[in-house]
Amino acid sequence: MVLALVVGAGAGLGAIAFRWLIKTFTLLLSGHADYSAAGHAANPHVPGLGRWFVLLAPVLAGLVYGPLVHRFAKEARGHGVPEVMFAVARRGGRIAPQVAVVKSLASALCIGGGGSVGREGPIVQIGSALGSTLGRIVRIAEDRMRVLVACGAAGGIAATFNAPLAGVFFAMELILRDFTAESFGIVVLASVTSSVIGRAAFGNTPFLHLPPFAVHHVSEYLLFAALGLLAGAVGVGFTRILYWVEDACDWAWRGPEWARPAVGGVLLGVLLLVLPQMYGVGYPVLENAVSGKYVIGFLLVLLVGKIVATSLTIGIGGSGGVFAPSLFMGAMLGAGYGAALQHLAPGIAGPVGAYGLIGMGAVFAGAARAPITAVIIMFELTGEYSIILPLMAAIVLATGVSRWLSNDTIYTLKLRRRGIDLDEQPAHAPLAGVTVEAVMEPVPRPLAGAMPLADAVDALVRSPHGVLPVVTDGDTYLGTATARTAAETLAGETGTAAPVSSITHLPKPVGAATDLSDALDALVTADGAGLPVLDETGSRLIGWVTHQSILTAMHRGPESGAAARPKAAPDPA
Repeated sequence: MVLALVVGAGAGLGAIAFRWLIKTFTLLLSGHADYSAAGHAANPHVPGLGRWFVLLAPVLAGLVYGPLVHRFAKEARGHGVPEVMFAVARRGGRIAPQVAVVKSLASALCIGGGGSVGREGPIVQIGSALGSTLGRIVRIAEDRMRVLVACGAAGGIAATFNAPLAGVFFAMELILRDFTAESFGIVVLASVTSSVIGRAAFGNTPFLHLPPFAVHHVSEYLLFAALGLLAGAVGVGFTRILYWVEDACDWAWRGPEWARPAVGGVLLGVLLLVLPQMYGVGYPVLENAVSGKYVIGFLLVLLVGKIVATSLTIGIGGSGGVFAPSLFMGAMLGAGYGAALQHLAPGIAGPVGAYGLIGMGAVFAGAARAPITAVIIMFELTGEYSIILPLMAAIVLATGVSRWLSNDTIYTLKLRRRGIDLDEQPAHAPLAGVTVEAVMEPVPRPLAGAMPLADAVDALVRSPHGVLPVVTDGDTYLGTATARTAAETLAGETGTAAPVSSITHLPKPVGAATDLSDALDALVTADGAGLPVLDETGSRLIGWVTHQSILTAMHRGPESGAAARPKAAPDPA
C-alpha cells in the first residue's frame, strides 16, 4: 500500500512534468499553445516563414528525439502501451528506469513538433517505468512488481485526464488483464493519489468541455447501435492502416534509425501544411467537431487525415499514443454520421454532438477492445451521463465487430508482429505443450439420467472424487452429478424420487485437444474434482481428467506427457 501511494504520487508529478514539456515544446516549435486550432497561422518566432514553418517543425523535433531514443531507450519509440503489456506479461514487470525520462522528452518533442499522436501512451509508459524502478529498488517479488507497474499506468492516466476510475480500469483491463480484488484495491490507491495531485495542478474540471446532450426518442438507440457497428469497423481499419504504413516506412527506409524521424518529418510536414488541424493531439478540433462547427465533407477529410497523420507519425519512428487519435477519429465519424442523419431524418436524429461523443468511445473500443475502459473514460472525460445507455450499447457493438474482424487489438498486434502472443502459455511453463489427451484417465462408470437419485447414492459415495458423469440411455453426455448436490437434494421432502438428471450440472466442456492449463481453469470453476473429456461433437465421453492427473503432468514435465497418455479409454457403456 505504501509503495502504491509512492508510485501514484510519482505518476502524478510525472504527468504534470510531461504536460508542461508538451506545452513548452509546442510553444517553442509552433509559437502557439495548440497549433491545431490556429489554422494556417505563422509561427511568431519565425514570421518570415509564414505557414511554411510546419515543414521544419517535425524535422527539428526528429533531429533531437530520434538520436535520444536510439541511443538510450529504443522501447520509447511508438505508442508505449504494448511495451508495458509485454513487460507485465513476460518480464515480471521489469522496465528500464531511463524509459521514463527518454519517453517524456521524446513524446513531448514529437507532439510539440506536430506529431499527430496522443499523450496517454507515453504517460502510461512513464508511470509504469516509475513503478518498475521503485519495485526493483526495494526488491519486491515479481507478482508485486506487476501490480506496481499497473499502479504507475493507472496513476498516469488519472492525473493526465482527471479520470481516476478510467485510470484504474485501463490498468486492470489492458495492463494487468486481471481483476483480482487485491490488485484492484492497490491500483485504486495509486490512481486516487495521482488524481489528487493532478487536480491540484490542473483543476477539478472535465478534460473535454462539451454541450449537454440527451436522447429524446427511443428510435435513436437503433441509430446509435448502427454507429457502434460502423465505429468498430473504423477502429479495426485504423489498426490495419497504422501497421501497414509502418511496414511501408520500414521497407522504404535505408538510412540509420536515429535519422528516420527527421527525414520522415518532411512527409509529416507536407501533410500538416495541407491540414494544420492534424498538428499535435488536436483536442480543440475535436471539440469543434462535436459542437457541430464543421460540415460533413470536412469531417470526413479530418477523419481520413487523422488516420494517415497518426500512422505516418508512428511509422517514421515518432513517440506518442493512439488513444487520443482514436477519440479524434470517433468524433469526426460520429459528428459526420449525426449531421448526415439530420439531413435524412431530421425528426428522429438527435443533436450532432451526441453522435460525436458516442463515436469517440466506440472507435476506441473497436481499436483497443477495452469496453469497460471505453465507457468509463468517456464518462470521466466529458462529465456527461445523459447518454450513458446508448454509449454502452454502441461500445459493446463496436467491440463485437472488432472481435469478429480481427483477432488482435491495436496494442496486441504490435506484439504479435514480433512473434509475441500474450495469451500463449510461456515455453517454460510446467503445462506448456501438454494437452488433456496426454493425461486423461479412464471414464468412471456413468450414471443414467433417468435413475432415481436414491439408487445413485452408492455409486456417488464410492466415487474417489465425489463426482460422476451422467448420460442418457443412448450414452449421450448430459453433464455431471456430485455427492454434495445429491446430499442437499436428498435432504428435501421429494429428494428420493428425483432422477439423477435433476441434479446434473453442465461444466465447461473439455476435449482431448484442450490445453492442460485451460483444463485446470475449468477444473477450478467446476462443481467437483473431476471433469469428463468429450469427443469433437461434445456428446460422447472419451476420458476423465482430475487435479491429480494434472499435478502428475506438472511433476513429470511436458516431455513425458506422451508417456502418461492412456492406451485407450474404455467404453462408457
